Amino acid sequence: MTGMGNDSDFFEREEPFNQEGEFPGEEYRTVHLSGMYENWFLDYASYVILERAVPDIKDGMKPVQKRILHAMKELDDGRYTKVANIIGHTMKYHPHGDASIGDALVQLGQKDLLIDTQGNWGNLLTGDSSAAPRYIEARLSRFALEVVFNAKTTTWKLSYDGRNKEPVTLPVKFPLLLAHGVEGIAVGLASKILPHNFNELIDASVKILQGKEFELYPDFPTGGLADFSRYQDGTRGGRVRIRAKINKLDNKTLSITEIPYGTTTSSLIDSIVAANDKGKIKIKKIDDNTAEHVEIIINLSPSVSPDQTIDALYAFSNCEISISPNACVIDDGKPVFTSAGEILKRSTENTLQLLKRELEIRMRELEDQWHFSSLEKIFIENRVYRKIEHCETWDAVLKAIEKGLKPYIDHLKRDVTGEDIVRLTEIKIKRISKYNSFKADETIKGIESEMAEVQNNLDHLVDFAVYYFRQVKKKFGKGRERKTEIRSFDTIEASSVAVANQRLYINRKEGFAGTSLKRDEYVCECSDIDDVIIFRGDGTFTVTRVSGKFFAGRNVVHIDVFKRNDDRTIYNMIYRDGKSGLAFVKRFAVLGVTRDKEYDLTQGNKGSGILYFSSNPNGEAEKLKIYLRPRPRLKHKSLDFDFSDLSIKGRGSKGNILTKNAIQKIVKKEEGVSTLGAMDIWYDDTVRRLNADERGKYLGAFKSSDRILTILESGAYMMTGFDLSTHFEEDMVHIEKFDPGRILTVVYFDGVQGYTYVKRFVPKLSDKRMEFLNDHPKTRMITYSLDLSPRIAIKVVRKSGAKSAENIRIRIDEFIKVKSHKARGKRIANCEIKRLAWLEPLPAAEKENNGEDAGSMDNAANGVGDGLKKRKMDHNAGDEDTSGPEQMAIDF
Repeated sequence: MTGMGNDSDFFEREEPFNQEGEFPGEEYRTVHLSGMYENWFLDYASYVILERAVPDIKDGMKPVQKRILHAMKELDDGRYTKVANIIGHTMKYHPHGDASIGDALVQLGQKDLLIDTQGNWGNLLTGDSSAAPRYIEARLSRFALEVVFNAKTTTWKLSYDGRNKEPVTLPVKFPLLLAHGVEGIAVGLASKILPHNFNELIDASVKILQGKEFELYPDFPTGGLADFSRYQDGTRGGRVRIRAKINKLDNKTLSITEIPYGTTTSSLIDSIVAANDKGKIKIKKIDDNTAEHVEIIINLSPSVSPDQTIDALYAFSNCEISISPNACVIDDGKPVFTSAGEILKRSTENTLQLLKRELEIRMRELEDQWHFSSLEKIFIENRVYRKIEHCETWDAVLKAIEKGLKPYIDHLKRDVTGEDIVRLTEIKIKRISKYNSFKADETIKGIESEMAEVQNNLDHLVDFAVYYFRQVKKKFGKGRERKTEIRSFDTIEASSVAVANQRLYINRKEGFAGTSLKRDEYVCECSDIDDVIIFRGDGTFTVTRVSGKFFAGRNVVHIDVFKRNDDRTIYNMIYRDGKSGLAFVKRFAVLGVTRDKEYDLTQGNKGSGILYFSSNPNGEAEKLKIYLRPRPRLKHKSLDFDFSDLSIKGRGSKGNILTKNAIQKIVKKEEGVSTLGAMDIWYDDTVRRLNADERGKYLGAFKSSDRILTILESGAYMMTGFDLSTHFEEDMVHIEKFDPGRILTVVYFDGVQGYTYVKRFVPKLSDKRMEFLNDHPKTRMITYSLDLSPRIAIKVVRKSGAKSAENIRIRIDEFIKVKSHKARGKRIANCEIKRLAWLEPLPAAEKENNGEDAGSMDNAANGVGDGLKKRKMDHNAGDEDTSGPEQMAIDF
């Protein structure tokens, strides 16, 4: 081909090597690949760390983010700009192409802080991507324009090609790095800083300035629940557990309304479907109705516990995830590992210094304004301009003005420079002719007043910084309340919440058991992560993991799913000792064991064996008829035994001697009843779960038929069992053991009538959510009481606009009778209620002899003052003890 060399000439040409193995007439040098790799790789790694992946601690931004904002500031005219244009303009500063710029710009826009967006910018909740850059628009937000930019305090450098100037760091006067969060992977290190709440960051910065202690925890844009007990201030080695917010709509339906940070509704649903396919959970259908807010509806299969399913979702799907923070930032040109608290302190100090620089710059500008305004006043009022009428050269003009000013410049704060005199010559004749001396004095006074204010701010810089932060919060903090609820999570044991997706079988003849032996004897349902406990006829037992097929042993007397630390399941056993021949009886529980280790329930003598065995899930103690083997001079051929007469001991105990005679046969005479006492239950408000470990509020001793009453702030009550896996509603305000005769008193505002009412009713036993308020949007529960004879104190204003208020005390049990939970109740007052507080309930004796007139309370309700018997109370609704949450005073 013309213009191109012939490659075949190179291959056909042969040049002989000399004896040293080199081409003759050419020089060569040796290059070691190891050294080349080391130097070039270190250069590359340093570049990625400093220029791409890790943010700077001063402004909290990666280089691409900094360049995007700088380009947007140059394009800013208050109107929206096509993202494609912003990307093109940013490429003047960022050398890595349009794709990286576009992705970084979309991420900034989705954080909804620095950039106002228009068009389809994708959805953080669903994971949907944004539209193409030519279809979407953006502009800088008011917050960004006020907080991020100031050309006077910005340090500049040349761009990568030397044609433009870009900021080294932007003068950000806000902890932007912690507000946005960041995730970047460099060469040899990574950075992961979690986002924090806008208002909480400002409050913490104020505390830093005031020298106070502060606590700071992340806040995620997707909401959810988070456990920060191991957050460790965002340092390496910390861990944050995040859960989706799952609500129980009814016994067959669950609703997910908030998702963990870093997940999307699509990925969350995929993980739930995967858990269902593996048999960990059982769901019937799942629907994604997410739009502006998350709404995932999960329909459960029949006979599936919703509480157990919620725990299983946390255990087997992305409804719970863990994030490990790693606060790595660029500080003084080097990557350093730090903490969220240290980042906030550095940001606050940087803001303080930037505010100081801005004040100092403003002070210099005001001094220059005052200086020239004073010079201008001297120049015009003393007619110094007339001295240049006969000057023929420029130098003569300047000297004439300088000489004319000298008698009047003693009060000036600095010397008059040549630039000052040149500026005086530029004053137009029109301005001189219309000069107003009084107005000029007012201008100078205004400048002096502002100078005094700026100097005061400099003298009280910390107070000024506190004021600055509070103004930022006032202007931009509305609607930025915390989205993630801080909780302490309990540990969910996967085996206790996994759905029984397998069936356990046993072949007693061959001694094998497992989930694959479907032709053999069925034992029970189990999950593939359960443990199985096996008791054998020789008095030994073992615990092993469920599998397709495993050796259980010969002569298996009992096999079942094992629940670790289950102290309610009691085993009743009679065994014969191989050495003495005596029959022993024992009752025991199996708590903690080592998997696949064999334990002996007898005394370990050869020939020992189990004669009778039973498993009792609630500690039942049956009655037995024991027939003895006939022998000469045996008076009684049988005996009765009641296991309830035997105390429960450890599995290693020898037991009591049942008989010295040989046993022929044992027959169950009567089914037993539980010998265990009622189960003590506590409610831990920290994790919002029940427990039997004495954590939190003691609810009482529960028997199998007992229930728990919960009162909801939304105006409903619910009855639940006392299973430790029970989940409670988010708006629960009260929990206690249900007492069938207890009266609930509710004070509420009726949105339909527009007045405050009181009602009394006895909660009825029901498995459904019982609403006791109407569904008007303005109807709300104000307070409640479970006292038998509650008293309430109210402060009312009889006439609109009246300054004085009347204080009234009402006996609720005489004011209104107990009615149905659906009844509206009785109006407390027709007039405006300013304050309400519960008083100490009356003792029984006082209730019998109290002389208060219940009829007078009717007058209070009708707003009539005649004949009303009332006791005066102070402004705080009485000095009586108002302990308990329902006795707190409420202001309207």
